[in-house]
Amino acid sequence: MKIVNSLLLATVAIAMVACGSGKKQQSTLSLAGAGGTFPLPYYTLAFKTYQDSNNVNVTYGGIGSGGGIRSLKDQVVDFGASDAFLSDKEMATMSPVIHIPTCMGAVVLAYNLPQVKNLKLTGDIIADIYLGKITKWNDPKIKAINAGTVFPNKKIIPVYRSDGSGTTYIFSDFMSKVSPEWKNSIGTGKSLKWSVGMASKGNPGVAGTIMQTDGAFGYVGSEYAFAQKIAYAQIKNALGEFVVPNTESISKAALGDMPADTRCMITNSSAPGAYPISCFTWILIYKEQYYKNRTMQQAQGTVNLIHWMLGPEAQGMTEKVNYVPLPAKVIANAEAQLAEVTYKGRLLTVGSKAKSAALTK
Repeated sequence: MKIVNSLLLATVAIAMVACGSGKKQQSTLSLAGAGGTFPLPYYTLAFKTYQDSNNVNVTYGGIGSGGGIRSLKDQVVDFGASDAFLSDKEMATMSPVIHIPTCMGAVVLAYNLPQVKNLKLTGDIIADIYLGKITKWNDPKIKAINAGTVFPNKKIIPVYRSDGSGTTYIFSDFMSKVSPEWKNSIGTGKSLKWSVGMASKGNPGVAGTIMQTDGAFGYVGSEYAFAQKIAYAQIKNALGEFVVPNTESISKAALGDMPADTRCMITNSSAPGAYPISCFTWILIYKEQYYKNRTMQQAQGTVNLIHWMLGPEAQGMTEKVNYVPLPAKVIANAEAQLAEVTYKGRLLTVGSKAKSAALTK
């Protein structure tokens, strides 16, 4: 229970960022965001660091990527956050939205099987587990690619997300690329219909369920597995390599071209040594910041915060909480998008002059 409590505390910690000393409560500007639990540990650290050195309160609710997108669509937050970019269909239902990547991470396949180390898995085996075709840890298909490992005759208990989740989208995007049967029966999405397993809410919930359930198996944001020291599998990539998720293998997944709007998935990368379920996570904001009576100060403050997130101080924090910093080319694309943000049709200031500009308007 102590471990689960620590996960729950991590989830609510960001909501407390705006609390503390009287000095912080006197801030002239407050910004609010909501969205994915995948980047929650990083956002907790980054937003607190930002507000400690700026006259700004930043609060963030880890309610899942689906909830973050709804909150932005309903215009009740300054920014949303999602591990799945908006589709063209979703974009068509909203005012123009820009996607700003903030860091990289991965989805890992975690498991609770203390006697098994260095587990290897393929997309087909993972699909068979979630489709209810492989039900025991000593199944011949698992044993065949894990020579020398002794598996118990123990039931596999799959765990999945109950909420609308960018982590689910990333995982299912990879699975649809490597398993035709998965693509045809389960598909890709933030919310899916599962035939077997246990549901848990948020990455902290999935991680907690796996840690407490003997024989459990499930997909979870890599930072939760790393921080809680949950065992996770090596996954076969597009080149047939079994790869462990780490800073190097996740970074390799970002090699190659990227669209200017940064909306792309990097799962099942063909780069040598790439971990195949790697991903970006995004902050989403409206390109035109004048909506629902927002002030110039709110608009400029939002741009200032996101610009800082792309800078060396914030990017330098990523690895402290088990994430991966953005490649330079991705930051350049993000900065170019940020430079197009407007307030009442006028471009907002991005860069060194932005802070003073916001506080004088």
